[in-house]
Amino acid sequence: MGLSLALDSARSALLATSSQIAASARNTAGANDPGYSRKVVNLVSGVGGTTVVVTRASDAALFMRKLAASSGAAERQALLDGITALSKTVGDTSDAGSPAARLGTLNAALQAAANRPDDANLARAAVEGARDLAASLNAAASAVEQVRSQADQGMADSVSRINDLLGQFETANRAVMRGTAAGQDISDSLDARDRVLAQLSEEVGITVSDRSGGDMAIYTDSGVPLYERGARTVSFSPRAGFPAGTQGAAVMVDGVPVTGATSPMRIASGKLAGFAALRDETAVAYQGQLDAIAGALVDTFQEADTRSPPAYVGPMAGLFTAGSGGALPTSQTGLASRIALNAAVDPQAGGDVTLLRDGGMNGSGYRANPSTDASYAGRLRALTGGLSAARSFDPGPSLRETATLAGFAADSAGWLEASRKAASNDADYQKTLLGRATEALSNVAGVNGDDETAQILQLQRSYTASAKILTMVDDLLKTLFAAVR
Repeated sequence: MGLSLALDSARSALLATSSQIAASARNTAGANDPGYSRKVVNLVSGVGGTTVVVTRASDAALFMRKLAASSGAAERQALLDGITALSKTVGDTSDAGSPAARLGTLNAALQAAANRPDDANLARAAVEGARDLAASLNAAASAVEQVRSQADQGMADSVSRINDLLGQFETANRAVMRGTAAGQDISDSLDARDRVLAQLSEEVGITVSDRSGGDMAIYTDSGVPLYERGARTVSFSPRAGFPAGTQGAAVMVDGVPVTGATSPMRIASGKLAGFAALRDETAVAYQGQLDAIAGALVDTFQEADTRSPPAYVGPMAGLFTAGSGGALPTSQTGLASRIALNAAVDPQAGGDVTLLRDGGMNGSGYRANPSTDASYAGRLRALTGGLSAARSFDPGPSLRETATLAGFAADSAGWLEASRKAASNDADYQKTLLGRATEALSNVAGVNGDDETAQILQLQRSYTASAKILTMVDDLLKTLFAAVR
């Protein structure tokens, strides 16, 4: 009975040691995999003997914290990239090509022309300054459209990836459920499922709910089901272009919009949320500011009808027009992309630069200097006065104020830079949170190569000792059998 007990003990020790060595080797192989969790071997004694149970080191709270941090970092980075693109293309007040700087150049040229109204070269310089300002606004509006288009495409790519990841999650989730039901080792399947969740959290903010039988459900951070007994359909229709005033489509999850101002369950994090905020809020707000600048320019430089009724028609576009014809724009939306230099005063189009001084771009009924006096500076001084006059701007909630045109243009550029800095700070903060959450989870569930190597050496010694016990029992049994014979 003693030898039998010794044999069972040695066999159990060998089983435990060999299983632990295999787990340590497995851990060492997965040490460089960020999605790998350390495997732990447990021996469970029962009626049928000793059973090896493999579990994995984990911490659900830390894992969910990492997912939330990953979603926040992805959302902030997507927004930051878009605002940075706007800043690089449009510039700020220190950039000679920015609308604010071009406006200052035009104002200086007008003042010089007003001081010497008989100098055609100064008038030409003012006209060229107006051309550059219109081109700068056109380029800025084009940049906004491009950023919105890129954000829209980013949303389409994100939706495609979400659907793909939900399919991968379903495969991994079913493997966990089958292994749980069969009592098999599901640690690798759990790792695979967590890897999918980590990638999914970059695209959209998520929460998860564990269910019986190893099943798991996934919801957006706003509570819309993404996976519940099966993957839900996430749909989106991208647009080909984004001229001013265009609204992008919402991302739908089983018919429920999760992006857009009218969404009842709007997502708050992940790349998808960042792209949506950029496309529908930040870029739209900046577009409104550019249109407000263009509208103020058309209004400031418009020509007054000098005729009396019934010939009187009303004011017409002056130095700046909105497309063809001299009619004033009926809508400010998209004006920054349409504003142009009036062909009547454009020397490149055969125009007369003296019309800037005298008026009459819309005919003699709009001439401010009927005698064509070369020293007439009244209209030029009125134009410079209009540029320096305070007016009310209401492009949207982001920048409502009463300011001069130059002041508003500078404030608009400052708003964009402040938005970029805020997004940059938020992105850095979220990255720090993600780094700390990842480190904390790694300390609990990750693999320490040195510890595993030391444990393998210790297990090898234990294995050798257990093997010696078997050898000793074998020798004793041989001696016993020889004595019986």
